Amino acid sequence: MPAEWQRWLAFAEENRRVAVLCLESGIFNPCLQNAQQAVEKALKALCLSVGLPLKKTHSIGELRGDLLRAGLGIELTDDDADLLDTIYLPSKYPLGSVLPEFHPDAQTARRCVSMADQVLTHVAKRLQS
Repeated sequence: MPAEWQRWLAFAEENRRVAVLCLESGIFNPCLQNAQQAVEKALKALCLSVGLPLKKTHSIGELRGDLLRAGLGIELTDDDADLLDTIYLPSKYPLGSVLPEFHPDAQTARRCVSMADQVLTHVAKRLQS
């Protein structure tokens, strides 16, 4: 049976793949949602792999901070984490958000998919070593 972190990483990869398919189809809202989920699950996989407790949070910034405090740098800037945290709720629910006129677009979707690709590649390499 795979380790818990391996299951989280497998789910992260599925979310990344869905984000890419949505981007290619011009369906940006679920693209953003899946890109955010891919990053979140990859970071949780890395946390679990080094013995950090599983946190019930969707905050990329919080997970990134936990990893940094544990001595594990992650290839994600503060601005990238902030963007992913900002799009989490409005990509899931039609509610007001920090972005008053949240309209996902191709440029934002491409940026978020790129972040997901980068984070998953970094986490997978770290976990393979």
